Amino acid sequence: MTGVHVIDHPLVQHKLTLLRRHDASTNSFRTLLHEIATLMTYDVLRDIPTQEVQVQTPLEVTTGRVIDGKKLVFVSILRAGSGILDGMLDVVPGARVGHIGLYRDPKTHIAVEYYFKMPSDLHERDIVVVDPMLATGNSAIAAVDRLKEYSPRSIKFVCLLTCPEGVAALHGAHPDVPIFTAAVDRALDEHGYIVPGAGDVGDRIFGTK
Repeated sequence: MTGVHVIDHPLVQHKLTLLRRHDASTNSFRTLLHEIATLMTYDVLRDIPTQEVQVQTPLEVTTGRVIDGKKLVFVSILRAGSGILDGMLDVVPGARVGHIGLYRDPKTHIAVEYYFKMPSDLHERDIVVVDPMLATGNSAIAAVDRLKEYSPRSIKFVCLLTCPEGVAALHGAHPDVPIFTAAVDRALDEHGYIVPGAGDVGDRIFGTK
């Protein structure tokens, strides 16, 4: 699929398989999601801008390249996005963080916003939106709609799992936003859940039902 980057590294796929198990404990599920997010970060940020700096080694002065973490913003779609956010922050602890609170209306599946808090000067920043499941695409579209009001330098979307319907919806609304995921699953079921999927990720992260 154009614009979809499936991160098929063996470690990511191994941990994803363990995470999918219906009998994975809350602690195990949370830990695996954290580890997968950390591993995915390397591919997601492969093209992040860097700048040249001088550094004093024990032997001499040399040059190297560093990223400007303050120009990078991880935007978590609450509440399940926190499971990916924490893993990515392990890799880039200097990144700024924004939060968008959205819930899916159980009848219409439309995303309803209840919270929005971002760092300042988004027009100067690169944004990575994180949410474990890109299912109907409604929450992702609503989040990107809001973020584009601030004209950021770039937007990427990172999820654990998606499906053809979710990809088509997000790219139909925002074809310029690349999607990074560990797998593209078969389809949505009649309730709007990804199958085979991994269940309700928010409930599995936090041990709620």
